[in-house]
Amino acid sequence: MVKNLAAGLRKAYRPAAGWRTVAILIFLLSPVPVFVLSMMLGNFHLSFADTIGVITSKLMGTGGYPDIYYSVIFDIRLPRVLCAMMVGASLSVSGAAFQGIFRNPLVDPYILGLSSGAAFGAALSIAVLPWLSIQVAAFAFSLLAIGFAYLMARTGGQTPVVSLVLSGVITSSIFTALLSIVQMMAHEKSLQSIVLWIMGSFNATAWSYVYDSWYLIAGGCAVMILLRWRLNVLAMGDEEARAVGMNVELYKGIFIVCASLVAAVAVSIAGIIALVGLIVPHMLRMIFGPDHRLLIPLSAAFGATYLLLVDDVARAAFGFEIPASIITTLVGAPFFLYLLRKTKVSGWE
Repeated sequence: MVKNLAAGLRKAYRPAAGWRTVAILIFLLSPVPVFVLSMMLGNFHLSFADTIGVITSKLMGTGGYPDIYYSVIFDIRLPRVLCAMMVGASLSVSGAAFQGIFRNPLVDPYILGLSSGAAFGAALSIAVLPWLSIQVAAFAFSLLAIGFAYLMARTGGQTPVVSLVLSGVITSSIFTALLSIVQMMAHEKSLQSIVLWIMGSFNATAWSYVYDSWYLIAGGCAVMILLRWRLNVLAMGDEEARAVGMNVELYKGIFIVCASLVAAVAVSIAGIIALVGLIVPHMLRMIFGPDHRLLIPLSAAFGATYLLLVDDVARAAFGFEIPASIITTLVGAPFFLYLLRKTKVSGWE
């Protein structure tokens, strides 16, 4: 029956002509021009022709430009740009998946306590266990927080949405309290580093971040993209999904694991970047509708574009660099208030 429902959904969906098709292509291809723009921006100015020429000559192995050009582009800017794109795509796809599972547009990837767990892990690494990598600690404790919330919510072989939300709130409170303890015990320099990490930024990214995380992000996002049509069924509600023969707990678990995994990797790379996973999927849903077969890949593409633009502003618009999360909050907070006013939230059921 699930296959029949999928066939019905495919039949109901018709690729629209005109502006809709053009808009879809624009959003899907938007990372390309923004990527080129981001490679040009910085204290060391490079023209469009120089940027394209350096990248092309590097790929072809021909050379012809000063060594500093290659160093600026491939050692400094490229890893940062790739990290920003990976984090933006991860948070956006994760947010779209969680919104589909919870059937609520006001949900973001941090709803199960991921951000609090990651912040505690990073603080523990900075202030107490300096031999432990910040990225590893943040990743491990974010997964620990999610696992704790999921196990708390699971009762009788099922995981009700309301229980997941409440267990996420409890988990977040616990790790926030633990973070406060670490901050009280930390020295002034360590405390400053903790605060800067929590604010979220790409100023410390390097090629090691890309090498250590790309396959986890690619794998998690690939699973969600391949199974994205099942989110349309889950979004109808657990009872309706069971009525058509879907194994609700299995697919809910797959999406929660994959969405949490990519969000945890994203947080371990850049710290806590606020509201990206909330506003990007919902913005696309407002434009293109709720079909997750289109929404998930669009979220990946436009999420990468959006956060890359935010990072460009963070590092180039002022005389000094500011954390990217400050900009995403200033942009996302009014949008969140708009959603809160327009969305009828009568409960989680």
